Amino acid sequence: AIQKELGESDDQQEVEELRRKIEAAGMSEEAKKEAYRELGRLAKMPPAAADYHVTRTFLEWLISLPWNKISDLKVDLKKAKEVLDAEHYDLEKIKERILDYLAVMQLKPQIKGPILCFAGPPGVGKTSLGKSIAHALDRKFVRMSLGGTHDEAEIRGHRRTYIGALPGQIIQGIRRAETRDPVFMLDEVDKIGRDFRGDPSSALLEVLDPEQNSHFRDNYLDVQFDLSRVLFICTANVLDTVPPPLLDRMEVLELQGYTEEEKIEIAFRHLIPKQTEEHGVKSPEQIDFTREAISYVIRHYTREAGVRNLEREVATLVRKQARKLAEGSTQKLLVEPANIPEFLGVPRFRLETEIVDRTRQPGVAIGLAWTPTGGDILFVEANVMKGGKNFTMTGHVGQVMQESMQAALAWVRAHAKEFGIDPDFFQSNDLHVHVPAGAIPKDGPSAGVTMVTTIVSALTHRPIRERLAMTGEITLSGQVLPVGGIKEKLLAAHRAGVREIILPAENEPNAVEDLSAELRQELKLHYVKTIQQALDLALEKEPVTAAAQKARRDAALTPAGAGPPN
Repeated sequence: AIQKELGESDDQQEVEELRRKIEAAGMSEEAKKEAYRELGRLAKMPPAAADYHVTRTFLEWLISLPWNKISDLKVDLKKAKEVLDAEHYDLEKIKERILDYLAVMQLKPQIKGPILCFAGPPGVGKTSLGKSIAHALDRKFVRMSLGGTHDEAEIRGHRRTYIGALPGQIIQGIRRAETRDPVFMLDEVDKIGRDFRGDPSSALLEVLDPEQNSHFRDNYLDVQFDLSRVLFICTANVLDTVPPPLLDRMEVLELQGYTEEEKIEIAFRHLIPKQTEEHGVKSPEQIDFTREAISYVIRHYTREAGVRNLEREVATLVRKQARKLAEGSTQKLLVEPANIPEFLGVPRFRLETEIVDRTRQPGVAIGLAWTPTGGDILFVEANVMKGGKNFTMTGHVGQVMQESMQAALAWVRAHAKEFGIDPDFFQSNDLHVHVPAGAIPKDGPSAGVTMVTTIVSALTHRPIRERLAMTGEITLSGQVLPVGGIKEKLLAAHRAGVREIILPAENEPNAVEDLSAELRQELKLHYVKTIQQALDLALEKEPVTAAAQKARRDAALTPAGAGPPN
């Protein structure tokens, strides 16, 4: 009672302690004014009051934020380049962009952090690249996964009037980092939800705008906090689902995938050392991989743009040796193409032989498709039969692809005479266009050239040249229009064993910019402006007779190593 009268009670000491912390926190003027106002309220409140702990928690949040703590950073471009090269193979464009940013930071340390967005299929190294950037910058790394986030309070926080209110994940991440300029990764920005609770992507607009985020106001704190020094990095598999206003605030850097040679390098530099260490197997004393073995795994067991499945298969091979060692064996395992099926089972893909076997007949062409997990090849088949005026489209194709088929048929009917086709063929024949793998939905605007080629091939009995694929949209006047996803499509074609590709002429800059010199040497690219040019390149000169077609069918059906069919 005496201490209370003298103003020396525990409550009073607590208030004074909070006052000292507020002075030392280095807050902005607005935040300091709000903190002292709340401290005044706290001093007059009995500890048993309902608002006492709410106010105290609010003050502790204000005090704990790094208002003026910035990394003591001396930019070392040489070290940053070494870190990026050591932790990631290839990705030259991304590394160049990061080194450009660091060079500017060296000249002007107060630069606002850019908003980078890494877009690409799974397994190409988007998240790990963010960690490498933090390592190269010597900054703290904070990661927030946005997948499935559907409450905007996750971003902006709850107002203090709610029970159990907290600041949003942005402010929580800054507090965990204990510095005002961390590398902040927003993972899966294309998978943000939206429902009656709000739209988190709209709440991110202020956070990811370099002109606005210096005045970011969290609902819980209700004071401005400067986010302009934070280096925000977003990742996304597909950009279509990111709202345009949000996408407009980001600088998109695309990671399309890796060639076979790049995957082999990544396996030897990163995947094999990581998996052998994790499984307690010494490399190369107890297990060793040949380049041919990794190439065999890539071609016959994984069909992806990234390297995640390749890492799983490598881990399986290492586990097989780990089990042998645990059972007492001392023999070293040399992984070669000959012994891989023993460990991984029957090869899952046989694309090299598939593209040759299936395109022996007239009316079968190889198209190229873009998917969120990288590129893929697409077989398109056409058949002509007696009937009249029926045009059937099958293979689970979407509205856009069906319209491409209709446009292709219209162009072929309009130019039938030029190919020696009876202009009235549609009066007495039915046409069926099929895109196999019917259980998989297929849609997109890049199949027009493939459709025309397939229909002309079926009607003229001229097969399509071996190991040739194509992509491009068409107009009714016969123009070939450019399409997107060129690098992903070309990588998929290369994986499948395609050697020649027909592309729209306007896509030439994309191919030159995105492809490595090595890939450009292995693939022969033809650029076309009209459908006529595409057909001249794609179709063999002479039609195949019925007897020759039967011989081709028999050859395709005969198992390898077997004699001719009875």
